[in-house]
Amino acid sequence: MQRIPLFIAIIVLFLGIQAATLYALGQPALCECGIVQFWEGDVGSNGNSQQFADWYTFSHIIHGFLFYLALWYLFPKLNFLQRLTIAVALEVGWELFENTPLVIEHYRQQALAAGYVGDSILNSISDTVAMMIGFVFAARMPVWATIFAAIGLELYVGYSIRDNLTLNIMGFFYNPEFLSNWQLRK
Repeated sequence: MQRIPLFIAIIVLFLGIQAATLYALGQPALCECGIVQFWEGDVGSNGNSQQFADWYTFSHIIHGFLFYLALWYLFPKLNFLQRLTIAVALEVGWELFENTPLVIEHYRQQALAAGYVGDSILNSISDTVAMMIGFVFAARMPVWATIFAAIGLELYVGYSIRDNLTLNIMGFFYNPEFLSNWQLRK
């Protein structure tokens, strides 16, 4: 039981490193629109990726599902907190990479991310917390429930905004014109 505070301290340290590095990269702490809200539902607004949560928050929950699966498989002898700490480190690494100028510019080439400026620090930290929620869900729920939740989230977000984790990953490597046209409703 003595180790729980250590792992919590390491996770908080990772979140602090995430915030400090994003600040050093020039990302704003909050939405520069001057409004702080829990949910930004307009994927094309200047508040997207700036508020507490948005449509892409669901992708980070799925990151948690995937990290749990991978770490459970690769490191079966580690306990829950050890795996969670590794998952947080991975997510923080992704969040920092995602907010580098090179990746921000690459995202701008995709149909729905033309005005993307990166995440606010609030949104980025919230994304990491969303991953932790997904990780805990996957650890506590039956496998079938996690699979059902992942598919349901992907379908719901895909239907709602014509984008999701699968399309986002695909678009990062290859963005066919028909997909861009569909996302832009052409």
